[in-house]
Amino acid sequence: MISARLSAAFLVLLALAGCTADTYVPKGEPSMYRSLAQPGAQLDEAAAASMISGYRANNGLPAVTLDPELTRMAQGQAAVMAQRDKLDHAAGKPFNVRLKAAGYDAKVAAENIGAGYHTLAEAFSGWRDSPPHRANMLLKGATRLGIAAVYTPKSKYKVYWAMIIAQPDDK
Repeated sequence: MISARLSAAFLVLLALAGCTADTYVPKGEPSMYRSLAQPGAQLDEAAAASMISGYRANNGLPAVTLDPELTRMAQGQAAVMAQRDKLDHAAGKPFNVRLKAAGYDAKVAAENIGAGYHTLAEAFSGWRDSPPHRANMLLKGATRLGIAAVYTPKSKYKVYWAMIIAQPDDK
């Protein structure tokens, strides 16, 4: 009687172990943890917009959607900073001048920059933990977002970031 129960329990455990070992396939690393400090690495812009939108929702604000024009401007700013190896809102031209030159009419707009964050999660956390950068991510009325990261192997920072958040002026 006892050996029959032990045999049955053993068979059940063996079957369960076999099922989980054969069918479990771990998912890839979430893109927010992917290192961008390597050649060819690409920022997952949709994940960035989702992360920032979730943060905004947790603070009672509407989501933001990716804006190709803001993304292009963020890419340009990150690239200029990477080229000059200098973290600076005015590397190239000041933010307001760049918005105007691009013809982007915004009711409100703000920019976050960063350097040395190798992952989206690190950049987001750095901005969230800095009061002025957090205020920009929580910009009231903002509905659009552009974000970029540029890898530069010769820099001590390796990765430069730019994020632009705005409320377009739909005249």
